[in-house]
Amino acid sequence: MDYKLNNGGCCMNKKGCNRNSTQKLSTFDWMCDLPETQNETDFVEVQFKNTRKGYYLNSTKIPLEKGDVIAVESSPGHDIGEVTLVGRLVLLQMKKYNVHPEKVDVRRVYRKAKETDLEKFQEAKAKEHETMIKARQIAENLQLNMKIGDVEFQGDGNKAIFYYIADERVDFRQLIKVFAETFRIRIEMKQIGARQEAGRIGGIGPCGRELCCSGWMTNFNSVSTSAARIQDISLNPQKLAGQCGKLKCCMNFELDSYQDAIKDFPSKEIQLETVDNIYYHFKTDVFKGLLAYSTSQNFAANLITISAKRAKEIIAMNRKGSKPEFLDDHSEEISKPIVVDYENGVGEGSLTRFDSNKKLSNNTKNRRPDNRQQQSRPDQNDNKGGAPRFQKPIKKTDIGNENNENNEK
Repeated sequence: MDYKLNNGGCCMNKKGCNRNSTQKLSTFDWMCDLPETQNETDFVEVQFKNTRKGYYLNSTKIPLEKGDVIAVESSPGHDIGEVTLVGRLVLLQMKKYNVHPEKVDVRRVYRKAKETDLEKFQEAKAKEHETMIKARQIAENLQLNMKIGDVEFQGDGNKAIFYYIADERVDFRQLIKVFAETFRIRIEMKQIGARQEAGRIGGIGPCGRELCCSGWMTNFNSVSTSAARIQDISLNPQKLAGQCGKLKCCMNFELDSYQDAIKDFPSKEIQLETVDNIYYHFKTDVFKGLLAYSTSQNFAANLITISAKRAKEIIAMNRKGSKPEFLDDHSEEISKPIVVDYENGVGEGSLTRFDSNKKLSNNTKNRRPDNRQQQSRPDQNDNKGGAPRFQKPIKKTDIGNENNENNEK
């Protein structure tokens, strides 16, 4: 078999890798160019609206590829979804999410979606926004402390999942009755958190990239303010909170690295004593391995920056009862920030390099000196010939007299 590499690195088909997929939480199939892995299992991963996924058994051996729209078993009726993974990688994903086929009733794949299935699917999706608005009005009329974040209709339109957010336990028995009478469908209520809601809605974060919760994150671990303190991040609620209103998940990404690096630093509670003063910890620079100490415990005063090694030496001296004369050791060289002088690779100057010339040219054109200035301004050509710098203006009568004298001569 001849293999040809394309843009995605896969060689079997264009749907294998699907790097440019618009689906949220899409998984890159790095085994798509291995033909022996495609038929290893009959399970396929199917993704529905936003981030909801499921694993279904292809018992009828339908040839499926990544990106196919299929009809799968649901209760009741059937649902419409898109195939996002096939082959060995499906088994790894099932193991990751603790999906055991032996313990759970496995649902089957019915068929590839037909035109009639897609028409019903589009009709059901068109009702979602209107249904969500009515559901919010009904919940508000019943005075329930909850927020309905999203509504997802099943592919055949016989069932709808209402995703809601609530801080407390909500008794929505009356709510379900009103929903069933109003919408004439089967109702399923599913509670989600603020992070899951942000993942379903999506958006752009302050970093300029897609939200991690809607791009690749599946497990939402709790984030505490201690993560900000360990990383010396400003405790500003507006900067620490994400679009969901909770603390940003990215604060946990580098937390373990910071905790490992801080182990080499002395405790912040330890005071450093010298002959003249007592110094309190003010700031830690983990990247450079430096500590800043202040003579005041409440604000920055007489800041002195030393290395972690020097701080440990002073702590050891204080425990022995001795005090150094100076806090910083003048023999040690503290690394200074590197200032990079960037060069202009294009070879051009500033964008405003022509502005001054334009202004001067316009001023010289518009400026018209009066006769007094012209008479008092010396002529440059007169100086070259050795003539006096200032001359009396010549009258027409003088010119005529000079001509007459010349004629007489």
